[in-house]
Amino acid sequence: MELIWLTKLILSHLLADFVLQPGSWVLKRKHKHFATPELYYHTAVASLLALLLLGPAYWYVAVIIFITHTLIDGWKSYQPQKAVYFLVDQLLHLLVIAACWYFTFYNQADLEALLVSLGTNRNWWIRLTAFVFLAWPAGILIGQLTMKWRDRLDNHEALSQAGKWIGIIERMIILIMVLHHQYEGLGLLVAAKALLRFNEKDRPEQKTEYLLIGTLISLGLALVTGLLVIELTS
Repeated sequence: MELIWLTKLILSHLLADFVLQPGSWVLKRKHKHFATPELYYHTAVASLLALLLLGPAYWYVAVIIFITHTLIDGWKSYQPQKAVYFLVDQLLHLLVIAACWYFTFYNQADLEALLVSLGTNRNWWIRLTAFVFLAWPAGILIGQLTMKWRDRLDNHEALSQAGKWIGIIERMIILIMVLHHQYEGLGLLVAAKALLRFNEKDRPEQKTEYLLIGTLISLGLALVTGLLVIELTS
């Protein structure tokens, strides 16, 4: 019951924010902020959908959704169109949903038990450490190991920044695949990346070497880390 309830609430949010919200409402909100009626049309849709999916017994959740959705979207209307504000906006909405779910079905004792369980769960901490390592320290290590190839390239700073985010996402995907023993997917990932990154004509040899070496180091680190996690948690 708890999981169905939470899923319905998330579905109502997705429908309201991404399916049933016209682009004109967003534009008017950007110009008039809290003074535009379209802001309240949107938050009314979000709250009514929550009420429809959850049922009238949870009317208080619809009221909370209306108030918080109005405040969050009103705040976002003042922010520039950047990915970070979109992510913060969605995170705030999801935190409200999670809070409604928690206070509807659980209590402080349940939360304390969960925190104690996580604090003593060896496998959880090992996996978290692996993800943190592959996201940031591994990227710095790869940057140091490929520095002599990178420094010979024109506009190498821009290339390095783009490669940083590509590498983080790539290593996260590889680690998840390895932890779930989906090794076949690694071949698909490598093939897709090869098609995207190594099909440019007239590419300087130094750039090809830099990309190839960086990719192989990144793949190797993610694969070895995943295998080590499996060994430590088995």
